Amino acid sequence: MRLAEIDLTNVTPLSGAHAHGDCDHDRPLLDALEHGFTSVEADVWYADGEVLVGHHRADTDPSRTLAGLYLEPLAKLVANHGGSVFPGHRGFQLLIDLKHDHPDIYPAVEDALRQFPGLVSSWQDGELTEGALTAVVSGERPRAVMSGRALRHAGYDGRLSDIGSGLHRTFMPLVSDDWTSTFTWTGVGPMPDHERARLHEIVTSAHADGHLVRFWATPDEIGDARTSLWTELRDAGVDYLNTDDLPGLRDFLTEATLAA
Repeated sequence: MRLAEIDLTNVTPLSGAHAHGDCDHDRPLLDALEHGFTSVEADVWYADGEVLVGHHRADTDPSRTLAGLYLEPLAKLVANHGGSVFPGHRGFQLLIDLKHDHPDIYPAVEDALRQFPGLVSSWQDGELTEGALTAVVSGERPRAVMSGRALRHAGYDGRLSDIGSGLHRTFMPLVSDDWTSTFTWTGVGPMPDHERARLHEIVTSAHADGHLVRFWATPDEIGDARTSLWTELRDAGVDYLNTDDLPGLRDFLTEATLAA
């Protein structure tokens, strides 16, 4: 990865933008950063002691590691920008999606994150030391293993059923879930009142306990349905909008900010 390819000086960071399926873009991480995304999702697998990046196991390559593709370039950017990924903007999330439940994958992720002290946020006995980057583990999350660690370098990505369960924000900073498992509306026509009320209730409850909120499996085809759904999510206070269409979400959030 050549950081000379990227200049973030004039890029406006978008606090609500999450790059789903980042490794499928032409330039993983770099494309998301150039579009102002402040949350990026890395799909990972474990093989031969390495954490490899790829949406499918067949997509992995020994040269494409979590450290090489994400952590090392992010560390260089933070060093170049005086302590943040984007100049003058604090807060960046790296969502690490464990694609299988290999017993060594989470420890290997922790080992990779630990190699970047000062870059990655950490929790020691529940006390947060904030870094320029906060890692959150999603996918096949080993909850018992994670909760049993006195020192962690990654938070736990909860589900809607975890809201109100007593899991503290220092363990579960984020709650993510499949939109279609809770809602039937996909942006066509007006959102049913009872579903809008449910969405607002979810966000209010999560925020009251200090958890951020994200949904996946939302419509991602260009058109009115996607715009309508993104608008409802934004109005409800959902923290991250999920997309594979980087310019589409950048334009939506930029226009929404200008119209506010």
